[in-house]
Amino acid sequence: MGVRLALAIGGLILAALPASAQTRWPNGAKAAVVLTYDDALESHLANAIPALDAAGLKGTFFLANVKEADVDRWRRAAMSGHELANHTMFHPCTHDVYPADPRYVSEAYTPASMLREIAQMNVLLHALDGKDRHGMATPCGQSLAGGVDYLEELRKAGTVTYVRGVADAPSSARADVSKTDPMRVPSRPFDVGATAEKMIAYVREAEQGGGWAVFLFHGVGGDYTVLSDGEHRKFVAWLAQHRGEVWVTTLQEALDWAKAHPGK
Repeated sequence: MGVRLALAIGGLILAALPASAQTRWPNGAKAAVVLTYDDALESHLANAIPALDAAGLKGTFFLANVKEADVDRWRRAAMSGHELANHTMFHPCTHDVYPADPRYVSEAYTPASMLREIAQMNVLLHALDGKDRHGMATPCGQSLAGGVDYLEELRKAGTVTYVRGVADAPSSARADVSKTDPMRVPSRPFDVGATAEKMIAYVREAEQGGGWAVFLFHGVGGDYTVLSDGEHRKFVAWLAQHRGEVWVTTLQEALDWAKAHPGK
């Protein structure tokens, strides 16, 4: 919160400018921590969710290419309080990112067809969690369809409540989150070689600034772009031990809270 200082000098009141606004997080928490996981991976179901459940913490899982065999497991994850969110049906990225079915590279889409696919994914998500509101993460951090950026069309359509990217904004750790553009939510990736100490340092940045730390994970102890399961568990255990200092929540809850409780 901003603090205004006034000094009386010869009858003249000089007021210092208020400090940068900060989000007032629940129960006096110094920062919010959001753990997000992309691509509906087996290692999320086998490793990440059990670690979070054991610690009593919740994460946000961006689903794409959901396997039929995993439907009940994702439904149980939603029932236990984890956020399920939209990562499109088929995860279309530009063709140069990795080999993919030519039908499902973003060059094969138009903004209109991309928005239809996002809307279709919301139908699946509703079937899994029963919720009418869902956020989204852009595949590969790209918001292109046929070479055209579709974010503003998505904003107008109101199909999703927010869009998380893959780029971190250095100021996010000290931001008034209520002023974050919900269509351009930053995040910081942690994968191969990341340690619990590095992840804790990111949380400390947010604590010092009164903002938030939005983490981005892919594989956890398996799949690809793999974060060590052991380092993930160490970090989750640290968060559980420091729950009085930081509020670990889902991305939708963090945005909703910040909007209702803007910094002053």
